[in-house]
Amino acid sequence: MTKLIYVRHGEAEGNIKRHFHGFYNSSLTENGLEQIKRAAARLADEHIDAIYSSDLTRAFQTAQEIIKGRDITIKIDERFREINGGKWEDVPWDDLPHKFTESYDVWLNEPYRLQMPDGESMAEFSDRLITASSEIAKKHDGQTVCIATHGTAIRVLACHFYGWPLEKLTDVNWCDNASITIAQYEDGKFTMVTDGDNSHLKDISTLEKQDWWRK
Repeated sequence: MTKLIYVRHGEAEGNIKRHFHGFYNSSLTENGLEQIKRAAARLADEHIDAIYSSDLTRAFQTAQEIIKGRDITIKIDERFREINGGKWEDVPWDDLPHKFTESYDVWLNEPYRLQMPDGESMAEFSDRLITASSEIAKKHDGQTVCIATHGTAIRVLACHFYGWPLEKLTDVNWCDNASITIAQYEDGKFTMVTDGDNSHLKDISTLEKQDWWRK
């Protein structure tokens, strides 16, 4: 059995400015830097055999904090990037319904069939994440692996971990910045263990300061 610990990157510029950042590269905020310290403290007693990260700065900064004091090296895997938003990249969320009426409606109501304008489809995105996770789980059989990645990535993976088809993606909750999701992999199957734990964040939670995800 392989244990996979997914950590969403800490609060980044796009999360606060409310701009869509998929492949768009941005850094953590001051609050995000504090969040990843708390995530690292939450994982301090976890033995971690390997750590992987998206190559985007906000995820890599998160992985760097987690490995402090550990004798392991971050392995970059671009497959754990956020979804490629194409023309959505760095567009304010408030502008998306007006500029991209059709794709935004699909994002909200039927995200499983989303095709980002000049970007990635949700199905393609899901396939690359599941493939990457499966390969890493097999490679590190019997070990514990940490993966620093992104919000929509974890949401899509969580859908798979619950054994649900992508059509049920709207039933999966958004996870907080610097939250922790844990899955197990055994005999070719993933199971969910911990879904988006943010109990270590308390007063510095990003979602607690926002209400978009409650709508």
